[in-house]
Amino acid sequence: MDDQILGLVGLAVLLVAIFIGFPIAFTLGAIAILMGFIALGPVVFDLAILQTLSVMQDSVLASIPFFLFMGFLLEQSGLMERLFSSVQQLFAGVRGSLYLAVIITATIFAAATGIVGSSVTLLGVMAAPSMIKSGYDTRMSAGAITAGGTLGILIPPSVMLIVMGPVVGIPATDLFAAAVLPGLMLSGLFASYCMVRCWLNPALGPALAPELRAKSLKPVLIDLAIGIAPVIVVLFATLGVILMGIATPTDAGAVGCVATFILTMLSGRMSFAKMKKCIMSTLEISSMILLLVTTSNLFGAVFSRLGSADLIANLLTSLPVPPMVMLILILLLIFLLGWPLEWVPIVLIVVPIFLPIIKAAGIDLIWFSTLVAVTLQTAWLSPPVALSAYFLKGVAPTWKISDIYAGMSQFMILQVIGVILLLLFPQLATWLPSL
Repeated sequence: MDDQILGLVGLAVLLVAIFIGFPIAFTLGAIAILMGFIALGPVVFDLAILQTLSVMQDSVLASIPFFLFMGFLLEQSGLMERLFSSVQQLFAGVRGSLYLAVIITATIFAAATGIVGSSVTLLGVMAAPSMIKSGYDTRMSAGAITAGGTLGILIPPSVMLIVMGPVVGIPATDLFAAAVLPGLMLSGLFASYCMVRCWLNPALGPALAPELRAKSLKPVLIDLAIGIAPVIVVLFATLGVILMGIATPTDAGAVGCVATFILTMLSGRMSFAKMKKCIMSTLEISSMILLLVTTSNLFGAVFSRLGSADLIANLLTSLPVPPMVMLILILLLIFLLGWPLEWVPIVLIVVPIFLPIIKAAGIDLIWFSTLVAVTLQTAWLSPPVALSAYFLKGVAPTWKISDIYAGMSQFMILQVIGVILLLLFPQLATWLPSL
């Protein structure tokens, strides 16, 4: 069998195995070594060692455990609950105030950690009971919580962007800067949609009942200051020093970890059991991601050595379509793959296959990476396999899964609008990195 065809057969077997439910990392490694041994012989084992060492020596990937640990600390410590309640009270007299509180809190939390599961779970625990008690529409409530939670995959410091940086050959700091404006744009779209809908139909989100409101504004502002202070400290310790060029993502992650740890200890709500849970969760997810990075690098190296990547690139670039149409087709495929697959295999397997096509078409890599990130975020809200729905269902069991899906679908349309705006105005992604 021709080496190029062998690579395509291996890719097909890999996708089928993942869809069936085989562990992605071990499947990647096994297929890569098998393909490589057939085509290259024993040299594939040397290649495996070199790829493993290259991942172990990548200092940017070392920031992943830091940012994960920060996220779990913030989730377990309850630092975000005071922020949510103060924002809720600040806009108590406004229709849809709880939607606004959810989106604002979600945006701030996303800027402090890049974990979607934690964001959706935390927002569900904080907001769902209040929304049910206040008579808010179930579908819009579910949509606001899940959409707000998915901002964590995009707004830096995003773990996905840290992983994507070495894949596309772009510094993670540039990807962080590129994701800021699109993330804020989507947050603004979500908030505007909720407020306009509540203005047109007050029954969707009535103002907070007078007996539930704070008696005066002063304690609300004090609570808001106390609630937002830890987040500002964490943001400056991580995102601030990264964007100002003071520190690398790894250094900033370490500093952010120390700052978050001190804040959680001062809060008095962190127990030994919670700390143990944070450490174990960080260890598990970091190990999973880094093992996936290692095996996907091996698969990509073998796939490229066989010439299969060049074959796909040549076939697609020979199609008589403009670069923009090609880009849209690639994003559509990534969106469809985002239904059954996590972002990790898409970023590590699918994106490298299309990278030569993007380079040949002269498309800006920072813009492309941001489009991929927003597209994958959209897939998190796309029924029937959207993982955000199951995170929310776990903490809001009284809500029907069909209502959660219906709410998510509304915000998925807003996500699509966001992708279109980013396609039409690349400067949303490229302007900040250019500074």
